Amino acid sequence: MPNNASTIKRLRQDKVRNLRNRAMKSEIKTWTKKTLSAIELKDKDAATTCLRAAQSKLDRAAKKGVMHANTVARRKALLMRNMKTIG
Repeated sequence: MPNNASTIKRLRQDKVRNLRNRAMKSEIKTWTKKTLSAIELKDKDAATTCLRAAQSKLDRAAKKGVMHANTVARRKALLMRNMKTIG
């Protein structure tokens, strides 16, 4: 257990940030799965809607530092590559 007031505060902040980051990552995974399942069902409208939401969530995660920018770019590229299969 830390002894300094600053390290105790840092632990409190880390807990809050950890919860926020996990929630954001979970939301990204959910939208990615929804997009991929809509693509698999060849539902272009649903896939487009889910894709936009997933891209938005990914961009926010990169902006806030939750995920690395290259990871976000890779995941967006994967979604777009799968989206092209619908045609």
